Amino acid sequence: MQTTESLGYLKGLLDGLDLDDNKKETKVFKAIVDVLSNLAEDVDDITDGMELLAEQIDAVDEDLADVEDYLADDECDDCCDCCDCDDDYQEFEVECPCCGEEIVVDEDTVLNGSIPCPNCGEMLEFEVECEDEEDDAQE
Repeated sequence: MQTTESLGYLKGLLDGLDLDDNKKETKVFKAIVDVLSNLAEDVDDITDGMELLAEQIDAVDEDLADVEDYLADDECDDCCDCCDCDDDYQEFEVECPCCGEEIVVDEDTVLNGSIPCPNCGEMLEFEVECEDEEDDAQE
């Protein structure tokens, strides 16, 4: 039985007792039923609020999933023609001369010149030749 149905049943029982309205016990029973009625209304209001909140959370979750999908589409790994990504993007595999750890670095890291080894902390330095220097060396 639902709370409101139980409350209606309780009110019916109280009315069926045919108690004298002037007696203290009758006033106490009716006051208890009124308090229970107020609590039942409060519970219904809270339940309605929770259902509305759950719907709003679901809507936000769907919107967030759309944003995640949109952002994931923008993060191309240069393996397709799905976007205008930088085809010249490169990654390099280097080995730390100190500890032998294999490290993958991107082009920006190489252009910065150096990074510490994530394994041992040894500073790894990169020399970058400009394309003009390469062209001069080939001639």
